Formats: sequence, structure tokens, C-alpha cells
Amino acid sequence: MKFKHGILTIGVTGGIGSGKTTVCKIFEELGAKVIYADELAKNLMTNDENLKRKIIKIFGNEAYIGGKLNRKFIADVIFTDEKKKKELESVVHPAVIKEILSEFKKLAKNKSVNFVIVEAALIFESGFDNELDYVIVVDADEETKIKRVMERDRCSREEVLKRMRSQMDVRKKRELADILLQNDGDIEELRNKVKFLYSLFDKISKSTEVN
Repeated sequence: MKFKHGILTIGVTGGIGSGKTTVCKIFEELGAKVIYADELAKNLMTNDENLKRKIIKIFGNEAYIGGKLNRKFIADVIFTDEKKKKELESVVHPAVIKEILSEFKKLAKNKSVNFVIVEAALIFESGFDNELDYVIVVDADEETKIKRVMERDRCSREEVLKRMRSQMDVRKKRELADILLQNDGDIEELRNKVKFLYSLFDKISKSTEVN
């Protein structure tokens, strides 16, 4: 099997409250290399001067306070302004993808890991699925997801539903998934499912047909 970047690459995505970050933390505990796209984006938005200039052009000088990203201001704007949200994504996504592809190249060259996991909320929306060998969609029963987010973020049911409605329809994500990971049970059940996937990817990554 030939991998797209010389190393097996797997995306992990899912809607709010699905537990995709928990899945990635378990992969990490098992020894997998995990790239968190959200952390990478925050880092680039703070430290990449070229990207900072583009963000200031979209949001004005209020986007940064003392050189630091004004997260609350930007979050408030994009929550109510779809145009600004799309403009932000149009400059941030390419920068993040470029950084991840560079990391793939390094990992393939160093051969330090057998496969790499990328956690990202917008894998399909950004077209990044085309750069990955497999995409796992983590999902759960809607009521379970609502309850998780309400407890985690101390917010109302209506706020959670609003955030859910602003995301890609989960049914569409499920259709696009290579692997669907249902996360309705407890942490041990989830850990066992991730262990199975880890073992599966480990075997695929060691395929003798890799070029």
C-alpha cells in the first residue's frame, strides 16, 4: 500500500461533544504521534507575522492586544458574522495545512513513528481529507453530546444546540468517514476501541508494499 505522504496519515474529526480529543489523547497514551490542528492554528495566529498581518486586515487592530491574539474579540465577531468567519478560515486553514504537511515530510524522512494522527474539527470543510490516508469520524448520540458540552463548558442547552447548528451536518460527516467511531459508552469502552484501531494502523503502517 502506498501512503500519500510516505507515512500513514489518519485524521480524527467529529462534531462538538463527540469526544474526538479524548480519542486522540488515548492514541497518544498508546504511543502514537498526534498533531492537534487547533493548537497549531493558535500558535501560528500568535507567532506567524505574515498570518498576523492578514488577520489584522480582516478584523482591525483589535485582533491583537500587546501582540497577543484577542481570542474573545475574534470569537465574538465570527460567531455573528459568517463572512468574517469564512475570511478568517481562508487565511488560517492554508497556513495550518502547510505546517502539517511539512511535519508529515519530516516524520516520513526520520522514520521515528509508524503513523501520525491529526485531530481537526474541519477536516472535510477545509478539504484536508484529500491529504489523508484515512479519516475517523467520532460521533455519539445527540443527547450524550449535548450533556457533555453543557457539563464541560458550563453553558445552556440552547447554546450547545446553536454551536451544533453552526457545524457541518454530522450525517454528512458520517457518510464521508472511512472509519466511524461511536462514543456512547464509558471511557474504558472507548479505550478498547482506540486500542483496536491503534493495532490496526500499526499493522497497515508496516505493510511490506509501502514505496
